[in-house]
Amino acid sequence: MYAILDIETTGGKFNEEGITEIAIYKFDGHEVVDQFISLINPEREIQPFVVNLTGINSNMLKNAPKFYEVAKRIVEITEGCILVAHNAQFDYRILSTEFRRLGFDYERKSLCTVELSKDLIPGQASYSLGKLVRSLGIPVTDRHRASGDALATVKLFKLLLDKDTTKTIIKNAIRLSPKQKLAPKHLDIIAEMPSITGVYYMHQEDGEIIYIGKSNNIKKRINQHFTNNSSKGKKLQAKVSAVTYEATGSELVALLKESEAIKRLKPKFNRALRRSVFTYALYSFVDENGYINLKVDKADGRKKAITTFSNLQSGKSFITRAVEEFQLCQKLAGIYKTKTSCFHYDIKTCNGACIQKESPETYNKRVQALISKYSYANKNMVIIDRGRDIDERSAILIENGVFKGIGFYNLNYQINNLEVLESIITTMENNRDSQHIIQSYLRKNKRLKIINFE
Repeated sequence: MYAILDIETTGGKFNEEGITEIAIYKFDGHEVVDQFISLINPEREIQPFVVNLTGINSNMLKNAPKFYEVAKRIVEITEGCILVAHNAQFDYRILSTEFRRLGFDYERKSLCTVELSKDLIPGQASYSLGKLVRSLGIPVTDRHRASGDALATVKLFKLLLDKDTTKTIIKNAIRLSPKQKLAPKHLDIIAEMPSITGVYYMHQEDGEIIYIGKSNNIKKRINQHFTNNSSKGKKLQAKVSAVTYEATGSELVALLKESEAIKRLKPKFNRALRRSVFTYALYSFVDENGYINLKVDKADGRKKAITTFSNLQSGKSFITRAVEEFQLCQKLAGIYKTKTSCFHYDIKTCNGACIQKESPETYNKRVQALISKYSYANKNMVIIDRGRDIDERSAILIENGVFKGIGFYNLNYQINNLEVLESIITTMENNRDSQHIIQSYLRKNKRLKIINFE
């Protein structure tokens, strides 16, 4: 659990500043579950430059509560939480100083989103909150007011959690969580899981991830794990101390994140060297007469595939449909073996490429249309799919036929700027598994929105 906060102060000499406004959002890694926002009477003068910056003046604070009046609420909302702030050293120092004036030692673990951003989003022109969130397409209101800045930090932290592909932030949070020291109750873990699409991570007591999975209903899938009577299932159940999850909204994003995370983190209960999720592929070649032929064959990493399939039957079904859709020749598509004309020519639905009656130029245009539709080789595009919230969408970026990664963006922000899109994208590995996942998903979901760019 995290307490994401922002504090506005009077300014002045070091350790003599007073708090004028505080905002704390209690964040469970997915959504805000509690919040506390208040002006505070600092009982001292506010520096003129601070008044100009924040708009908070002494008249506004005359009837505001003094710090000792809100101290208990601050302790309660941050209990058991890691404090998160943009330049956390400053906010934590100010908060600790105020508690020390009351004779109370206030201690919490803290995380700084400036340091995390420098590590996870390198190369930004500025890491000040305003400029950073603007460059990332994160909407911000009430800049230099505690609530507006804290809410922007919540959105920034959510993006940083996405970009933390090693799951270091989550693992450390579990390690520090006091409730994980107790023997976990599987029913309690299941009760905390949502019935949504996403990726889940099973942790042992020290926070280490021991299993990664994906589901369209995380709660149902975790329940299946905990009621599995196989020897592997029982070993996993004995080791699990906590389960965390990432909502994705999109099944495509969940599939890609699961594949990437297993390869990167190699959890001991997942197969360490996971076999490819596809075994067959569609290839093309030009015959001696100049016609492009198609063939479904066993996947071979040395050859460039148009698209890939989980099994031979899936490949055969695809090419049969493609022959109908693009009016291709059964013989040249590799599904009708004959030395003469194909069956479709005999029933007048093939134009005769099988017996050189149709010109290679005319026929090959239709084959190229198929290749263009089902292969993203050399293409620059963004696949738009569901997001985690109703006002959000996911974006899968492909540059020059290479899968670059995944990001989420708010619908109020148009992603026509490639530079902004690249900054919100979590970089992922382009491998044969990710290519297969994307191509297979595109075949099954033909209504997906795709934005092509130069």
